[in-house]
Amino acid sequence: MKRTTLILLVLLGLLPVHAQNGHNPLSLKDIVEGKFSARGIRMMRSLPDGEHYTALSNDNKAILKYSYKTGELTDTLFHVDKARETKLESIQGYSIDSRGYRILVWNDVEYIYRRSWKANVYDYDVRRNYLKPLSDYPGKMMIPTFSPDGRMVAFVKENNIWIKKFDFDTEVQITQDGEMNNILNGVTDWVYEEEFGQTNLMSWSSDSQFLAYVKSDESQVKSFEFQYYKGKLYPESYVFKYPKAGEDNSKVACYAYNIETRDTRKMEVPLDDDGYIPSIRFTENPDQLAVMTLNRHQNSFDMYFVNPKSTVAKLVLHDENKYYIDPDWILAIDFEKDNFVYVSEKDGYTHIYLYSMTGVLEKQMTSGTWDVTAIYGFDPETKTVFYQSAEESPMRRSVYKIDIKGNKTKLSALEGTNNATFSRGFKYYVNNYSNVTTPTLITLHDQKGKQLFVLNDNAAVKNRLQEFRFNTKEFFTFANDNGDILNGWMIKPSDFSANKRYPALLVQYSGPNSQQVRDAYGMDWYNYLAEQGYIIVSVDGRGTAARGDEFRKCTYMKLGILESDDQIATAKYLAGQSYIDKNNMAIWGWSFGGFTTLMCMSRGNGILKAGVAIAPVTDWRFYDTVYTERFMRTPKENNANYDLCAPLKMADKLQGRLLLIHGTADDNVHYQNSAEYMKALQEAGIPFNAMPYTDKDHSIVGAKSRNHLYTGVIEFLNIYLKGQI
Repeated sequence: MKRTTLILLVLLGLLPVHAQNGHNPLSLKDIVEGKFSARGIRMMRSLPDGEHYTALSNDNKAILKYSYKTGELTDTLFHVDKARETKLESIQGYSIDSRGYRILVWNDVEYIYRRSWKANVYDYDVRRNYLKPLSDYPGKMMIPTFSPDGRMVAFVKENNIWIKKFDFDTEVQITQDGEMNNILNGVTDWVYEEEFGQTNLMSWSSDSQFLAYVKSDESQVKSFEFQYYKGKLYPESYVFKYPKAGEDNSKVACYAYNIETRDTRKMEVPLDDDGYIPSIRFTENPDQLAVMTLNRHQNSFDMYFVNPKSTVAKLVLHDENKYYIDPDWILAIDFEKDNFVYVSEKDGYTHIYLYSMTGVLEKQMTSGTWDVTAIYGFDPETKTVFYQSAEESPMRRSVYKIDIKGNKTKLSALEGTNNATFSRGFKYYVNNYSNVTTPTLITLHDQKGKQLFVLNDNAAVKNRLQEFRFNTKEFFTFANDNGDILNGWMIKPSDFSANKRYPALLVQYSGPNSQQVRDAYGMDWYNYLAEQGYIIVSVDGRGTAARGDEFRKCTYMKLGILESDDQIATAKYLAGQSYIDKNNMAIWGWSFGGFTTLMCMSRGNGILKAGVAIAPVTDWRFYDTVYTERFMRTPKENNANYDLCAPLKMADKLQGRLLLIHGTADDNVHYQNSAEYMKALQEAGIPFNAMPYTDKDHSIVGAKSRNHLYTGVIEFLNIYLKGQI
C-alpha cells in the first residue's frame, strides 16, 4: 500500500521534483552535440550458438566477439588492419554467415531515404583472412543478404538482383528489368520504406534453393520533384516517385527464383490491384513462403503460405480491424517449426496469439486490459514467448515471459523503461534500462532474469549530469473535456518558486500510436529552455500508445481534431495553475507535432500566444498513401474530413504568433506543405515568422543546423512570451 501511494503521489505531481544540484548551467550546445546522451552497444548481434554475441568496436575498425556467460571479449573476428589483400580504414556495418566462415563488411554508405542505403560491400573469408570486394562489377550495393547455408549472398544493384556464389566465385544477375523510378526488384519504394519500415523484400528458402522477392512496378506512380541548391549557379532537380493520398501506388507481385534451374516464377497470391505486400518470409519449411498482404484500407490482413515450386497459395491467417491493422505486428510474426506467433488487437488490446503452422489458433498467450508493446520471440522447446508490455503503466515498459500453460514471469526488475535483446535460443538477454533520472543501464541476464554482468552503466554521462543544475521531469495527470485521464510530465526551472508565474511551452508529437510521456531518460533542448525561466509540459492525448485499441484509434477518419482538443485542454489546465502565466503559453511540435501545433492555433480560441511548427503537414492530400489512408482513407471517401483536418483550410483562423520551420529538401513532408500554408497566411493578412533550411531533409540533421534551429526557436519564444527583443 505504501508503494502504491508513493506511485500515485508521483503521478499526481505531489512529490517534490528531483533536481540536479550541480553548479554549472546547462549549455544548449552541449545538449545538441550529445554530451548528455547515453551510449549503447553498437551493432550487437547474437551468434548462432546462442553463447556469444558480436559488436562493432568504437573506432569502427573491428568486429568483436563476446561471451554471454562471462561478458568477456573472447575473439576479434575481423580487423581492418589485419585483413589481407584489400585495405580499409574503417567499416560502417557487417553481416556474418550462419557458419561463421564469411563476413560481409561495408563502408562509404550513401543513404537514399530514411532507412535505405547503398555501400561498397566486401567479402571477408575468415579462414584465409582474406578481404576483397564482394562483386567484380563496379557500383554500390543494397541489402546484401546471406543464404541460410552461407554459400551465397543476394544483393541489389541499380534495382536488379544479383547472386554471388562463393563456392564457384561467380555472380548471376537474376533480374534484368530494374530501372530507377520504374521497376524495383527486392528493394522497396519510398512509401514502403517510410510507412512499412521495409527496405528488403527478399527471402531465402531454408534449404537455400529458392530466393523469393517482390517486384514493384512504380511506373504509374506520380513523381515529385524538388531542388538541391548546393551553392550552385543552377540548382539540381531531384525526382522520385511519391504516391500522395488517393493516387496510384506501385503494383506489386511476388516471384521465386530457383537456384538450380535458374527459372523465375510468379507466386499466385490473391491480391487486390491496389493491395500491399508489406513482407515476405520463408518459414523453416522450404516449401512454405509466407506472403503477407493488406488491402488498401489496411483493415484486412491475409497471410498465405505459397509453395515456390507449384506457386500455389494457401490462406493460413486472416485478421480484420474496424479501424486498421498495425503493420509493425505483421513484420513481427515469428515462425518456428510447428508454430508461429502473431500479435493482434482483436480483443481490444494488443496481445500475443499462438497458431499451428496450419493456421489453427492454439492459445491466446497474453490477455488483460493492457498492451503488449514488443515481441522478442518464441521458444519452441518450452512453448514460451518473450515480450515487452505496458502492463504496469502506459508510461513504463517491462520484460516478461509466459509459457503455454499461462505461467508468467517478470524478467526486468527495475521500474522505468526496459527493452531486451535475446540470444539465439533465449538462454541470455541484454537489457537496456532507463528512467527519467537514470541514463541507459545495459545489463546481461540469464533466462530467469538474474543479472550476470553490467555491460555499460553510462557512468560518464551520470557523473557529468551531477555537475549541472536542472530539474528532471515530474509526472502528473488531469482529465480532458471528455473525462479521459491524460498522462503528462512537467519540467520546472531549478530555481522554481511557487510564488512566481512562468511562461509555459507545450511540447508534443500527438501522432497515432506515439508516446512522449514515458519514464525514460532523455536530455533535450527544452531542458535548457526550462533553465531560462520556462515551464515545459508534455501530454499524451487521445490517439497515443499503450492504452488499448479504442484510445489509440479513436482519431480514425479525423486526424488532428481530438489530438488538438487534448492539447487545448492541456493549455486550459495549465492556465488554472497558480504558477503558470496563462497569458504567455506556446506550443511546439515537429512533423505530426507541427501539424497539431497549427491545428491548436486555429482551434484554440487564442489560448496559445505563440507556436512553433516544424515540417508540418498542412493538408493530408499532400501526404503519402499508406500513412494517410491508414488513418483517413482516401480523399474521395472522406473529403469533408480532409477539409476539416487541414490547417491549410483554416489558416485564416490562426491566432497567436507562428514560427514556421521546414527543410527545402524534405522528401517526407514536402516543403510544399509550408509553402502553401505561408501563401494562405499572406492572403489572410496574418503575420508570421519563417525559418527555411536550405537542402535539409525532414530531420534537419547536423549539430550546426540543430543548434541554429533551437537558438532561433528560443529567441522567438523570448520575444513573444517574455517580450525580450
